[in-house]
Amino acid sequence: MSDKELLIPASQTDAAINARTRKGRIQMLLLLLACASPVIASYLAYYVFKLEGGKTNFGTLVYPAQAFNPAWLNTPIQGKWTLLIARPAGECQIKDEKCIEALFLMRQTRVAMGRESKRVQLLWVNTDGKSVDPEVTKVYDEQTAGLKVVAMPTDPQLKADFEGWLNKEGAGQQIQLIDPSPAKMMYFKVTNSPKEFAGMKKDLEKLLKLNHKGENL
Repeated sequence: MSDKELLIPASQTDAAINARTRKGRIQMLLLLLACASPVIASYLAYYVFKLEGGKTNFGTLVYPAQAFNPAWLNTPIQGKWTLLIARPAGECQIKDEKCIEALFLMRQTRVAMGRESKRVQLLWVNTDGKSVDPEVTKVYDEQTAGLKVVAMPTDPQLKADFEGWLNKEGAGQQIQLIDPSPAKMMYFKVTNSPKEFAGMKKDLEKLLKLNHKGENL
């Protein structure tokens, strides 16, 4: 120990050591948080979004989220919240309750978002390539209802991959929610129940409130 160090009071020496110790602990904690952040983020995304009783209001949460390949559809997906259904246009007539209920539910959910509705786009993937019934188009067009009709992928491999993604977990006939990343993170069954419509609305409202990251709408 040098003469200079001998002149420093013991209390000051202890304080300096304690300060260095605290700094080292803080740095170690920050390092651990950085390493654990992906796990923490996934945990929060999965559990914090879940509501009373560990459930969403209506939708089925997809965990982990299922990545969507933007090359599958000829329309922008990344950076957008998207409600998507896949139906054959040849079977989706104005009197087809199952198909019309899906279109109606998507449209009304988007309308119910109010000022946030522009953050949500609606997509109908036409799985058979036939012309959409003009009577359906009158009510569910892109300009007034915000519903865009897109074709299936033409490339055989892309089509097979898309169908695999679409039908995973048996969700092929459901309304699928794609986040801005883009990835499927939830799906909703088609319903005409006012109570279940309210649950779907609440699920989407909560997501839009909590997450703006990556959006470009």
